[in-house]
Amino acid sequence: MSDWAPMMKYAIVIPDGCADEPQDALGGKTPLEAARVPAMDAVAAQGQVGRAVNVPAHLPAGSDVATMSLLGYDPAANFTGRAPLEAAAQGLALGADDWAIRCNLVTVIDQQMRDFTAGHISTAEGTELLQDAQRACGAGPWEFHPGVSYRNLLLYRAHGGPAPFSADTRTTPPHDLTDKSVMDDYPRGPGSDLLNDVMNRTVELFADHPVNAARQQQGQLPATNVWLWGIGRKPSLPPFEQLYGKRGSMITAVDLLRGLAVLIGWPRIEVPGATGYTDTDYAAKGAHAVAALAETDLVCVHVEATDEASHEGDAAGKVRALEQIDRHIVEPLHAALRQYGDYRLLVSPDHPTPLRTKTHSHGPVPFAMCGTGIQPDRAATYDEPSAAASTLVFDPGWQLMACFLDAFLGA
Repeated sequence: MSDWAPMMKYAIVIPDGCADEPQDALGGKTPLEAARVPAMDAVAAQGQVGRAVNVPAHLPAGSDVATMSLLGYDPAANFTGRAPLEAAAQGLALGADDWAIRCNLVTVIDQQMRDFTAGHISTAEGTELLQDAQRACGAGPWEFHPGVSYRNLLLYRAHGGPAPFSADTRTTPPHDLTDKSVMDDYPRGPGSDLLNDVMNRTVELFADHPVNAARQQQGQLPATNVWLWGIGRKPSLPPFEQLYGKRGSMITAVDLLRGLAVLIGWPRIEVPGATGYTDTDYAAKGAHAVAALAETDLVCVHVEATDEASHEGDAAGKVRALEQIDRHIVEPLHAALRQYGDYRLLVSPDHPTPLRTKTHSHGPVPFAMCGTGIQPDRAATYDEPSAAASTLVFDPGWQLMACFLDAFLGA
C-alpha cells in the first residue's frame, strides 16, 4: 500500500442500470452517449475507462448480485438471494432456517404482467393490503412486512423446524415479465406450492378490496396480487473495513442497497426527498455525499432513477436522469474530493438495463475512474463505445474494487 493511501478520500457513484444499447429514438446513440454529462466525461478524460462484468452467467442479472460485485464481494461465494438483503435493511433478523422473500404488489390481468409496481401504489395503500393478507394467512410461518410502495417482504419463520425451500427453489422477478405472460413463471421447485398458495390467496383477497376499488374509481391500476421472488437465507459477509481497510457509507433510497450496507458494516445516510424513482432529489443526494466525505473514507451514492426509466422503456427519461446525476452528484462530489488532496472517484452502473427489453441483463458495464495515481488513458468520454475500446477489463467484476482502492494503474 502506498504512503498516501491512509489519507485518501474515495467516492463511488452508481447510476443503476444506465448501461444500454443504441436507441433509434436517440439517433442511434446510447443514453450515455446522448446525455449531456460533462462531469462524467471529465472523470473519463482525467482517468481511465474500462468494462466490468458484475454478474456471473449462472446468477440472476439483478442489482443484488451486481451491486455485491461492484462493492468488491464475490457473488459466486456470497450471494444467497435478494430478499435477505432487504430484510437486513428493515432490521429484520433471520434465524438459521428462516427465509426471506421479496413480495411485490403487482397488476396481472389475463395472466399478463401489466405492471410490476401496481401503478406505483402508495405505501399507505400497500400497507393496508398486506395487513389484510397477514390476517388471511393467520399466525403460521408467514410474516408480511410492508416496505415502500410496491416493494415489500414476506418472511418464512421455520420455528425450529426444517424449511421447505432450498437453492433449487426458483422464482422470477416481476420486472422481467413486463407486458409478458406469467403462465410459465410462477414459483417452482422445493416449497413452491406454499409460495403459489400465498399468491393465489391474495388474488381472491384483493379482488374486491376497498383499496383497489378506490384506485380503479380514480383510473389507477389495482394491485391484483402479491408476486413472490428473490427468496433466500441470510448471507454472511465480512465487514468492508476488514477486507479493504476503508470505512464506507451508503446513500440510497432502495432497501436492497441499504441492506447490503448493513451487512458490510456501512452506515446509511438517509436523504430527504430520495425516492428511488425518477423524481428523486438529485441535488440533496449530492449535498449529503459531499458532507459525508468529512466523516468517512469512502462514500457511495446509488441512484435508481436510470434503472426505473429503463423498466418503463423511457429513453428520454433515462437521458434526463443521467444529466441530473451528472450535474447534481458527480460534479459537486468531484469538486469536493479535490479539496481533500488525494482522492479517487469511480462512476459505474451495476448491470445493463436495456430499454428494448425493459429488464436487467448480463454483460459488461462501462466504468470510469480518476484521481491520485490513476494515469489517464486515451478516453475522452464516458460511454459504452469508449469502454468497448478499452483494454481495461475486470471479469469477474468484483476485482475492480481492490484496484480502485489500492492499485496503481499504468497508462
